[in-house]
Amino acid sequence: MDPGSPADTAKPHLSHTPESNGAETNGSGSSSSGSDSKDGPVLTLAPGVTLTLGEDALLLSGAEHVPTTKRSRGCLPCLGGQGASGAPTRIPFYNILWAEIDSDGHWVHITYAAETRPHYLEPRTVRLRIVPSIEQLARGPISDRIEAWLDQLLDRAYGTSTRRKRAWVLVNPHAGPGGAEKIWEKQVKPIFEAARMPLTVVQTTHCGEAVGLARDLNIDEYDIAIPCSGDGLPHEVFNGLAKRPDARRALSKIAVCHIPCGSGNAMSCNLYGTHRPTLAALAIVKGVPTPLDLVSVTHGNERTISFLSQAMGLIAEIDLGTEHLRWMGAARFTYGFLIRTVQKKTYPCDIAVKVEIDQKEDVKKHYRQQVTQAGAAPAPDGADAEEGLGLPPLKYGTVQDKLPEGWELIPHEKLGSFYCGNMAYMAPDANFFSAALANDGLMDLITTDGDISPLKAIELQLGVESGTFFENPLVSYRKVSAYRVIPRNQESGYISIDGESIPFGPIQAEVHKGLGLTLSKRGGFEAPGPTNWDTVTNSERLLA
Repeated sequence: MDPGSPADTAKPHLSHTPESNGAETNGSGSSSSGSDSKDGPVLTLAPGVTLTLGEDALLLSGAEHVPTTKRSRGCLPCLGGQGASGAPTRIPFYNILWAEIDSDGHWVHITYAAETRPHYLEPRTVRLRIVPSIEQLARGPISDRIEAWLDQLLDRAYGTSTRRKRAWVLVNPHAGPGGAEKIWEKQVKPIFEAARMPLTVVQTTHCGEAVGLARDLNIDEYDIAIPCSGDGLPHEVFNGLAKRPDARRALSKIAVCHIPCGSGNAMSCNLYGTHRPTLAALAIVKGVPTPLDLVSVTHGNERTISFLSQAMGLIAEIDLGTEHLRWMGAARFTYGFLIRTVQKKTYPCDIAVKVEIDQKEDVKKHYRQQVTQAGAAPAPDGADAEEGLGLPPLKYGTVQDKLPEGWELIPHEKLGSFYCGNMAYMAPDANFFSAALANDGLMDLITTDGDISPLKAIELQLGVESGTFFENPLVSYRKVSAYRVIPRNQESGYISIDGESIPFGPIQAEVHKGLGLTLSKRGGFEAPGPTNWDTVTNSERLLA
């Protein structure tokens, strides 16, 4: 499915909907301002004016739209039918942003994210008149009972997500083809404000600035960091938090999110299933805390944190070698691929890998076990460490140390791509690492040869979009915990970490389980997984 599909991004989170919080009831178990129906508690505000907690949506009767300051677009049918006033009669809990009584106590206001055109959400508000009956007034002030009912509604709407997250927002006006500032102001900020989120907004001015800003951030004042950019700004935020003396606490406290405004927008595609800014904004409002594996990459005397991928060879050249074509958006990647495929270029190197899962069927089995198992989130690396400690120590040393015991450097004379991923999507239509998991403590490693025919190379690329890449016999796909790569016979080249260039030379990497924190829609990635990952093999059936 296209990660931007509204069918995948605007649906309510049934799995995260909590039970009723036990609002005040009368003797029969009904809401003190109304009654219970087969759908759930009903709040009666006036004759013919009611709110009902349905199975996965709020049902409204007698609502009317609150006029907006600009010309309002109509809402698409995704929210359900419309009443005589044009207001919706059904709003999915997932789309509800806020609910409250107005200042004079005469109206209930429900604010929600309305899909006003495909893949585009805008905050809208409906109101319902409060005209209490004599019987309701006889039971005391109705406002207290309405507020308790609305609090129950917000519990259903937010589930396990935190309301009013305190957000530190970074806007990169130069991200991708440009326009991030406008996207923030016109599309995203209104949704966050409608959800009553406290916002601190910083506009970055140059590359690398966010590293220092995140390093010096007062993390006790915020819950989440929201870069509005491509994938480069989240990379800077993670590395800034990692440079703090209390790096482990910072990385486990500040959930790093993403509003897609760049070329690749991989982080948003993986966490929220979309590269559309407003859909990502709603997913952040309703997002649930999710531990995220991070990777330490040592190169020269440096240690860099990676949340997305590391690449050398064809993939790195497609990314970094097309920087001058950012005006093309994501199309620059396709252009770069076609040019280099015709050249049949290879990248000789020596590679040592600590393999944890070697065969594709075993990778599928691991994926199935991880996504179907119940229980608490995994304990992160360094979880038992004292507060205030920096990054976890490196288990295998740095790239400048002696090769770890048990590792063997294997020559690769005709390497096409060395591509190691920590997330599945690398772009909206590029699900390279289909078995990637948010916090399984493993990296997904892909290697391909570079001396294959252009036709085979194009077939590989098309397989990324069609979902057959994982199964292609020309693709080596393994789960690993660490590796070292040493380029040979190359005076210069490209190495990419999260799409950012580092000096060309040997690198070594190892993964840290659950070291970082983010927000996701359902506690993991939105990618569909490897083909037929949920099919039980004959050998598993025989051994069961």
